[in-house]
Amino acid sequence: MAAQSWSDLLKLSKKTALVHDGKRKIHYLFTDGKEMAEEYDLTTDELIVRKWRSKSTLKGQGPWEIEVGEPVPSTVASLESDVIKENCSNPIFLRKDTKTSFQWRVRNLPYPKQVYNISVEPNQRCCIISTSNKKYYKKFNVPDLDRIQLPLESSSISFTHANNTLIVSYKKPKEILTVEHELLREPFPLFQPVPHFATQSPGARWAPRPNLPRSPPSPVRLAPF
Repeated sequence: MAAQSWSDLLKLSKKTALVHDGKRKIHYLFTDGKEMAEEYDLTTDELIVRKWRSKSTLKGQGPWEIEVGEPVPSTVASLESDVIKENCSNPIFLRKDTKTSFQWRVRNLPYPKQVYNISVEPNQRCCIISTSNKKYYKKFNVPDLDRIQLPLESSSISFTHANNTLIVSYKKPKEILTVEHELLREPFPLFQPVPHFATQSPGARWAPRPNLPRSPPSPVRLAPF
């Protein structure tokens, strides 16, 4: 999928936006039934969460899959927390991007920096984290590059280690920065506080909510995506 194709899919999707709790929350419903939900920090405009959901085989809604953001605790694990508890010292892999880089973090890795090796496998379209002491191994892809069919570049990846956390960064190519810039500008002014849901159909123009009689303020709630 080229950059323009991905940009077109975003423009053709049905969008719903809400500003709440210091975050700009956007929901995309694509023509194939897939859903994407994102959350942006209102102050920095940085992406906090991106997750996906597809229709299940029974035509119901499948579970959300986190692409960017903190992993969601398993419901089953929570119900069984009195019986079985996950070892809190296990490595935790997650993605937290910056404005200029894709970034992955692996918590609970106490080994020194020289132990780690970060490599790129262009043919497999993935990155690999490994350790010389064979204590950790992780293979992961970069969905953003896959969506617009950009190659993986070894020169774009770097890493650091501090406070038992390995941080792997991949510099965003200019094509990605362009798409993200367009995404923040479409389909309507997402930077303006919106105290209510605003939905735009494909091809429609943004229209402000008409003035309504004032009523006592109440918490703004966002239904789960």
